Amino acid sequence: MKKFLLCSLLLISSISWAQTFSKISFTTEKVNNEYQIYAENAELVPMSVYFQFTLENMQSTLPADKIIVIPANSKRFPVFKLSIINLKKAARYNFRSTYNFGDVTLTKFDENYIYDLPFETGKTYAIYQGYNGKISHQNQAALDFGLDVGDKIFAAREGKVVAIEEGFNTRCETIECAKFNNKILILQPDGTFAEYLHLKQNGAEVQLGDEISKGQFIGYSGNTGWSTGPHLHFAVFLNKMKGERIYIKTKFKTSTSNAEYLEEKKKYTKSK
Repeated sequence: MKKFLLCSLLLISSISWAQTFSKISFTTEKVNNEYQIYAENAELVPMSVYFQFTLENMQSTLPADKIIVIPANSKRFPVFKLSIINLKKAARYNFRSTYNFGDVTLTKFDENYIYDLPFETGKTYAIYQGYNGKISHQNQAALDFGLDVGDKIFAAREGKVVAIEEGFNTRCETIECAKFNNKILILQPDGTFAEYLHLKQNGAEVQLGDEISKGQFIGYSGNTGWSTGPHLHFAVFLNKMKGERIYIKTKFKTSTSNAEYLEEKKKYTKSK
């Protein structure tokens, strides 16, 4: 009697980075009456995957609602096994996989980390828009620093460069232009991400995969994408499975404090 092995993959990534994060694939290897599913993740970040099964005369070793985190740059990573229940009957399976970048199972991070201001030492800038700002930060713990076009950006924290976009030279004041945000995305040691947005065209001074140091020069600020004027958008976040983010308020060292939360419209100076 014929046995049918059907596999259908639907890969869905975060809306913001769907074109950037797509280097994940799955293969099936038959061993006796079992089918081992392997994942290959060619991305620079771990990828979190959620599977939904339709099984006929088969069972899976993967529990329902279980999220699997596939390590960065991994090959033949074992994800789950499928086995036939009754060898005398046809067996079929189908699964959909939804994924997002990073480890979405993380709930803990370094809440006490003190960030550097992301601009040059000795310079002073105002916070153009603060946490939960009315312009574009509703329900977002993000900060807009009043950097001008061409001002230098420095890493607020160490980490790995996992995404860069610097090809755009377009801006407008509506959300439709968010797709034109030039950006640098950094995976930080505690699993959080830091994003630096609105860089000028060709304004990145780092490469994908670079391990950067805190305070390292990484690029030039600009006025691209969804922007009402020149500034640097900075945010730290954790990803969740369906594309939503958990934004994290961060403390900074300033010329007047070793650790403080920054406030909208106030000016801050970066000291040594």
